[in-house]
Amino acid sequence: MADAQDNGGEASASASSSGGGGNKKRPWVPPKFVQEALGHLPIVEDGQHPQKRFYRSRAHCNPLSHNDAFEYPPNPTAMDWSPLYPALADPTVRFLDVGCGFGGLTVALSTLFPNKVVLAVEIRAKVCEFVRLRIQEMRKEFPPRAENANVLKTNAMKYLPHFFHKGQLEKIFFCFPDPHFKVKNHRRRIVSERLLTEYAYLLAEGGLLYAITDVEELHHWHVAKLTEHPSFERMPDEQLVGDVMVAAITNETEEGKKVERAKGKKFLCVFRRRPDAVVMEETKHSWPAWTGKEEEKEEEEEKEEGE
Repeated sequence: MADAQDNGGEASASASSSGGGGNKKRPWVPPKFVQEALGHLPIVEDGQHPQKRFYRSRAHCNPLSHNDAFEYPPNPTAMDWSPLYPALADPTVRFLDVGCGFGGLTVALSTLFPNKVVLAVEIRAKVCEFVRLRIQEMRKEFPPRAENANVLKTNAMKYLPHFFHKGQLEKIFFCFPDPHFKVKNHRRRIVSERLLTEYAYLLAEGGLLYAITDVEELHHWHVAKLTEHPSFERMPDEQLVGDVMVAAITNETEEGKKVERAKGKKFLCVFRRRPDAVVMEETKHSWPAWTGKEEEKEEEEEKEEGE
């Protein structure tokens, strides 16, 4: 009787350790998305529909760190755009979507303006690949849609002048950028005094810069920095009524739709690039002497970020 009880106890323990019911314990198999991330299975082929859940990435990224390598041409003339726009004879980018996320605005702009070349830039590799596959799918399923759009993985805070000539761009978009709330991280914000000078260099005279966010403090930062810069002037709200660009950046981005579902607020500002002649005349007696100290300070801060 004792032996029977002992055997029964062992059988019960065995059944309990295997999940109950006496079933044999099955070996653990990684979920499909883990296998794909490890490279055992292709996530999706070009021309197929990419599933967003495989391409989600951290929303926050430090653009000043040296934890990634980017390829970029030595100058805009050396850039070959034909691999990105194979159907176009002589592609010249006119619309730039900075920090494009999952590409909602880029796709919308390519449809609204089929005669304009649209480029999205994104620093996160997985998100960039999703947008690339999304555009490839549109080209395959609905030709000739999206032939004028593509995405480029790069750091917009460092390399934009390597890709574009002076005055080449007609419109630049900043949709729901990372607010970098901490004061010590404000220098990571995509809108700053130094970067606005680069944007002014790349924008054609009369070109427009659009910035939208759901963070009111960041909106005030955008307005303040752009207002202080001599190369930009704010567009009155009444002139934005009926602007299809405003409707696109408000409603077409994934982040904008998320804010809409949460019944949050969106804060928009649009600034025009002022003519160089006017800017030079107004500022020729007000530019401070160049010392190089600010640049040295930024380089030291970037080194600290990399460490």
